[in-house]
Order: sequence, then C-alpha cells, then structure tokens
Amino acid sequence: MSDSHVKFRHLQAFIEVARYKSVVKASASLNVSQPAVTKTIRELEQALGVALVEREGRGIRITRYGEVFLKHAGAAIAALRQGVDSVSHERVGEAPLLRVGALPTVSSHIMPHAMDLFLKEKTLSRIKIVTGENSVLLEQLRFGELDLVVGRLAGADRMAGFLFEHLYSERVVFAVRAGHPLLASGRSPFAELGGYTILMPTASSIIRPVVDQFLIANGISGLPNQIETVSDAFGRAFVSSSDAVWIISAGVVTRDVEAGQLHTLPIDTNDTRGPVGLTMRTDVVPSIAMSLLMQTIREAAACRTLL
Repeated sequence: MSDSHVKFRHLQAFIEVARYKSVVKASASLNVSQPAVTKTIRELEQALGVALVEREGRGIRITRYGEVFLKHAGAAIAALRQGVDSVSHERVGEAPLLRVGALPTVSSHIMPHAMDLFLKEKTLSRIKIVTGENSVLLEQLRFGELDLVVGRLAGADRMAGFLFEHLYSERVVFAVRAGHPLLASGRSPFAELGGYTILMPTASSIIRPVVDQFLIANGISGLPNQIETVSDAFGRAFVSSSDAVWIISAGVVTRDVEAGQLHTLPIDTNDTRGPVGLTMRTDVVPSIAMSLLMQTIREAAACRTLL
C-alpha cells in the first residue's frame, strides 16, 4: 500500500460513515451521492488492504481495523484543520479559533467566569463554545470538530484516545419551585414522587444511568409521568410554573437556588457524585492560547460554589 493513495476525501468520507453508521446519512452530510460515498470507501479499503466497514442488518458497522484507522483518520483531519486555521488566521492577522464543548452545567456555572479570566489575557483568540450532551461532545472531539470538552468522565469504552483531567465532582439534585408541596411534606419525597411530573435527563445523557441507579436504590423502579430533556431553559421555565420535579446536575440550578427561585428537595444525593473535568485528544498538543484557556477553566472551577 502507498499512503499517497489515501486522500483527504477518503478520510472525510470514512469519518462521516463512522459517525452515522450509514452511507445514506453520510452522503447527505457530505452533500454527495450515495454511490460516490460507497466508491470512496471502497477505494480507501483497497488502498489499506483491509475492510473498514461491514453490513449489519439494514445498517453498517465499523470493523476492528476500521476502529483503529478511525483514531488516526480523526487525528489527521484535526491536524489539517488546525494547520489551515493557523495559516489562514496568520495571513489575515487573526488568532486561531478555539473550539470548546461544555455540558449545560459547565456552560452556565463555570464558563462565564473562565471567559472573564481568559479575556483579561488579551490573546485576541476567537472562541466557539458548544453545549450539548457529553456523548455528542466527545464524538465531536474525536472527529476533530472540537479542541476541548469540559464535561463528565465517560466510561472506559468511550475514553480511548482521550486524556481526562479531573476538576471537581458534581452531584445530582431534585429541584422544585418555591412553595412546592413536597417541601412542606413530612413524608419522604420518594414516597410521593410518583404523583408529580418528573423532568429526567435523556436516555443518552451521561448522568441518566446514575439517576436510574439512585432511584432504584431508593425503591423507585419507574416514574409514570416523565419528560426527558437536556434543555436547561425549558427545565427552568417548566419547573418554575408547575409542580414538576427536575432531576438535574447541581451546577445547572445553583444560581436559581441561591436566588430563592428554585429549591432542592431534602434528599441525600452524595452517591450521585461524578467527576467533571477537561478532556482532550492524546495526539494533540495544545497551543499557548488553548493552554491559557484551560488554566482559566481550572481557576473558574476551583472558585465554583456548588450545592
């Protein structure tokens, strides 16, 4: 095999196919025809001499060789984008773009202070902050679309190729509006939760298994009235105007509780604590600007006030 046969379009097509586990969705993402994507993947497999994808039912799966190659393909794309950004921004006198993914709790509780500290350094760097679910942010980091993720530590199976730096631990809380009936009830909140609408983390969120396990450990195997959401704006508005109970990471509602707009139920949730920190690719060396940003995030996290 000659690596000269592997082109950027091959890497791009393979990464999109791996992301969506679908040639159809990959072709839509790349804005090219499905046969073109299939042909490109076949060319790549011929150049490498191994199968990268296999059919599985109506979809496809990535082979073991494909998983190994995906790590390097993502690194190559990320390095190329970083190089293009560096050259183009240098040419026009701009600093490279720093792309950061952050969980909603981090976006609302840590990043504002971190940005204040970072802007005082006057690096002139442009910053893009993306908020979303932990698993989605890690996928974007893996594919070179983000440079850093500030979120919870994922399972070992999802941390291959990543470095994690612990910043702090955060627990889950049960938030309700001021004057909620459960605040005045003499009974255990668990005995009455089934009678209220519960806002739950989505099934794919990293804290959902923690929440499910905690509920089961406290005798609750199911809640009949659930709404799954990752929107803190919706959660805050819905809970403030109803008797719903919002199960959410503490940092999301810290300021609401401090202002007296929301309250937390008297439930000991220390068992739900999980590590939050910085996640980067192992094959990327942070720039000076990124190193400064990471330091300001560390400082902001050290100054946080959690429930």
